[in-house]
Amino acid sequence: MMRVGIGVDAHRLVANRPLILGGIHIPYHKGLLGHSDADVLTHTLIDACLGALGLGSIGVLFPSTPEFKNVRSVLLLEKTMEWVREKGYKVVNTDSVIVAQEPKVMPYVQDMISLLSKCLGSASISIKATTFEGLGFEGKKQGISCQTVVLLNRA
Repeated sequence: MMRVGIGVDAHRLVANRPLILGGIHIPYHKGLLGHSDADVLTHTLIDACLGALGLGSIGVLFPSTPEFKNVRSVLLLEKTMEWVREKGYKVVNTDSVIVAQEPKVMPYVQDMISLLSKCLGSASISIKATTFEGLGFEGKKQGISCQTVVLLNRA
């Protein structure tokens, strides 16, 4: 049986924070504000997997408590993948779109895919990046958003 999930996330860009996307540090003068490392790409992967399994959302299972303060989101994805396997599924395919006017993230996509494949196994991982041509908070360089769709199948 196949299951599909979607994840959507956005965070504000602020000074004095590292910019982490897909577990990779992106050199930039601002980073994403959040309780964890605010990695919007990894957050959407987590939410998409949780949604496909009907387990809730990242905010419910990994709440803004001291336990998760500044946690690397890749660690939360590893825990999510444990739940995916426990339910008898594997990730077949992911498709993500990062929306950011700046910085340009495409030079880092292969590094993101390499790191995320360690968590997701043999899944086909697609990561795209786009701008909104100056529109919206992403286009005004105030934040970054991401959307991800995940396909799970019985292991």
